[in-house]
Amino acid sequence: MLSRDELREHLVRSRIAGDVATSRENNLDHYSSLANGDPYYALGLTFDQPWSYRDILALMAKSAGVVPDPGHRSGQDTIDPDLTIDAIDAMAERIAVVLSRPAPRILLATGHPTGLLAVHLPLAALCRANGAVLVTPAEGWTYAGSGFGRPRRIRYLQDIAMLDDKGNFVHTHDAAPMRHMLGELGELGGDLPDLVIADHGWAGAAGEAGVPTVGFADSNDPGLFVGEAEGKIEVVVPLDDNVLPRYYAPLTERLVTQVSRAL
Repeated sequence: MLSRDELREHLVRSRIAGDVATSRENNLDHYSSLANGDPYYALGLTFDQPWSYRDILALMAKSAGVVPDPGHRSGQDTIDPDLTIDAIDAMAERIAVVLSRPAPRILLATGHPTGLLAVHLPLAALCRANGAVLVTPAEGWTYAGSGFGRPRRIRYLQDIAMLDDKGNFVHTHDAAPMRHMLGELGELGGDLPDLVIADHGWAGAAGEAGVPTVGFADSNDPGLFVGEAEGKIEVVVPLDDNVLPRYYAPLTERLVTQVSRAL
């Protein structure tokens, strides 16, 4: 496992953190849209208090490390690599607590199959190796998602939920699949998961339902960070969520190692 300093250098070099690819304009547009009540950017969450544009920017500076100056309106934006590492360690502690229980029920899902799937696969293997039951509700459920109205279907790869569109795993922000999955578990009389590990609407819908949830989010996904601030999401790791999959390996190694050490 890389040292903290080595991992910080890797995160900046790979642009998982540091000067990230997500532009300042895109970040601020999403913060404004969330402040204006656009449910797409809430990622399945509702909030207990109003969040203004300035409130959201201040939160994102604190939680993700974006530039705090509201006058910085274009060009480069940032994620603080130390906040990423701190959140990875906090996520590891939470996962370890759940894995210390007998046969915990864990659900993994990602809306980033071209990126974050590379993180979820080792996590799923770790959970299985430590006695977790990886729940896979609603496999094959189909709905008209946000992909130009085409039907999308829940499909699992090594017990990780994703959406497919005519055979292709797709990027999604939708909360509807997770709502349906949790609803199906309830209808079948099964227990809800002890933990959800996810991103985007998969994480938001789980947190909204009161399921313990940890997740990953980019600097242009403020909804999960607001959910964390209000206590609906337990840990959110700030990172660029769509770099080359191999770049996540050192981060994933730290997460898996820290979980194992805590058990």
